[in-house]
Order: sequence, then C-alpha cells, then structure tokens
Amino acid sequence: MRTLYVTDLDGTLLGPEQTVSEYTKRVVNGLVERGMLFTYATARSGETAAQATAGLTTSAPRVLYNGAFAVDASGRVIVKNTFGGGAAPIIDDLLSCGVFPIVYSVIDGREKFSFIPDKLTREGAEFIATRRACARYNPVTATRALYEGDAFYLTCIDVPTKLAPLYEKYRRDYACVYQRDIYSGAQWLEITSATATKAYALCELKRILDCRLVCFGDGKNDIEMFKIADECYAVQNATERLKQIATAVIGANYDDGVAKWLESRADKRV
Repeated sequence: MRTLYVTDLDGTLLGPEQTVSEYTKRVVNGLVERGMLFTYATARSGETAAQATAGLTTSAPRVLYNGAFAVDASGRVIVKNTFGGGAAPIIDDLLSCGVFPIVYSVIDGREKFSFIPDKLTREGAEFIATRRACARYNPVTATRALYEGDAFYLTCIDVPTKLAPLYEKYRRDYACVYQRDIYSGAQWLEITSATATKAYALCELKRILDCRLVCFGDGKNDIEMFKIADECYAVQNATERLKQIATAVIGANYDDGVAKWLESRADKRV
C-alpha cells in the first residue's frame, strides 16, 4: 500500500520567514518526481499557501482552511465543509460579545473574507494588512454584510478574556482552534463546522487514494490529524501536547526537520 505524506505548513514545513527553504524544495521535489505521494494540510487559503510554498511540488490534493476544503491540482474541490447557512447565530453571538470576526465565505461563487475595518483590534488590523493584495479581500461597512454568502470559517483576533469563554461555548459542537499566532503572538479563536477539520479531510483522501497516512505538525490544529494517522511526527518546536501523542519528535521547522526525515526515511518507501 502506498503512503501519503502530509505536512502542516506554518511552524512545520515553513521556516520563521514563512517560506520553504531551497533544501526542503530540493528534497521534496526529488522524492515526488520519484513517485512519493505528498501534500500539505494547512489553515491557510489556497492563495496564501501557494505563495508560501512557491517552487514546491505536491502530488496529492491539498487540504486548506484547516479542512474546510481539499482541492486537487486543478483547483477542483474534493472535500467541502461549510456552515451550510448555519453561521448566522454564531456571528450574532460574537457581535453581541463585542467580537468582530473575519468571515470567510463563498459569495457569488468566489471566496471572500469580509470584515469591518474600524471594528478590528490592532492585532486583527495588522493581520488584515498582510492580506490587502488578496483577491479575497472584502472590507465592508455594515454588520449585515458579514452574513453574506456561504460562510465556512470564522476568525476572531481579540483578547483572551473575550475569546476564552466563546471557545468553551463552541468547542463541543464545532471545530475550534484557540491558540496564539506563532508569528504575532496575538490570541486567535477560529471556528468552523464540526467536520471542517484536517482529520476529516484526510480521512476522505485516505479513502480515495487507498493509502497509509504519515503526518507532520506543530500545533493544536494538528492534534486530530495525528490521531487518525498511521504515523505522526511532531517537529521539535511543536506544542508539548502534540509531542505527547506523536510517533516521534523530529528536527525543528527552522532546521528543515520534515525534509531531513523524508530524505532519510521516505526514500525507502516511495
């Protein structure tokens, strides 16, 4: 049976500068050329993931937005997990708590992230500023615009005193990630539908490709993915929780840990 190798991006395959090293590109691309099934599972969109991994070759569908979508090389959606019109009560609740989310939706067939500029926290505004050139960028002036389209991802960047109670409220019924951003240190709460997880999307890919699954990760949003993998490896800079459930701990993201493991181990399994 073939093996599908899946890596998280930020904090795992990407270095501190949010890029893939030339060494990692050379190793991965060489193994893919020889037949290795390789892809990534990330919280990023297809747009920003492609920018961060420019020059890197994948050979299996890519998992995006923490599992809300999986797409093939042509951009065709293989897995789709939206709120299906059920995001409105959550948005209502967030707004009532003084939390103004960034709402990712499909509007008229196109991905957009909508937000009210003057309601963002400083950290939220800093994040949005890094996405200003994105085709998905959609500033709005009224809260009603946050409800447009088919929402699939809610990002809240605010203080823990606001976000922690919301995480506790929603984590049992939805897929929630509550953690500090590894680049800015800002507190984030991300909410998606219950099946919009890396684990769910990868189970679908595993079924479609009829393969074993080996995963690499660093953060809380990789925990469920690790639980369904045949083997799972935490990079040295990973959270302690992830290290505890990993098959083993490998080198850090800033030392090409994933590529070095693949070069020494996956070569025998391609």
